[in-house]
Amino acid sequence: MYPIYKSTYERFDNYQYYRADVRQSAYRDRVITWSKELGRALDYLEVRPDIDSEKICYAGSSWGAAISPMLLAMEKRFKASYLILGGFWLWESSGEVDQINFAPRVTIPVLMINGRYDYIFPYETSQIPMFQAFGTQDEYKRHRLFDEGHSYPRQRNEFIREVLDWLDTYLGPVQ
Repeated sequence: MYPIYKSTYERFDNYQYYRADVRQSAYRDRVITWSKELGRALDYLEVRPDIDSEKICYAGSSWGAAISPMLLAMEKRFKASYLILGGFWLWESSGEVDQINFAPRVTIPVLMINGRYDYIFPYETSQIPMFQAFGTQDEYKRHRLFDEGHSYPRQRNEFIREVLDWLDTYLGPVQ
């Protein structure tokens, strides 16, 4: 399932979610909307007989990885997650939508895959703080770095193997 959240892709409405002033109530309201939309998408999956709703993984890339602390803290039906090219925003947020206030409430297995030279989510100031803030026990979280910037790893097979091994470990092999 690939939710198309309000203000993204074909649902774009001139609200620039990737440049939002995260100190304003409009951003807070958008985060609440995205959480509700994600919940409705999971509701739909639960009624599908061809979907095992006990084995749902959250996958987020860049912006989707950055908003994951809020979404994963509010939505408890995910059994695992993998986040690609994400981290904490480097600007001040109001408390009700600050990623750091949600990350400790995320307790499912978390795999973070990042570029060591990411200029949007720098390693020391963005990636490491997010990884450490997750409430997941240390043995159930992993931070995998590739020698990249803010882009998918060129070592494609190694990257894919990392994700598939993670999913096999926490959701079981595909039947």
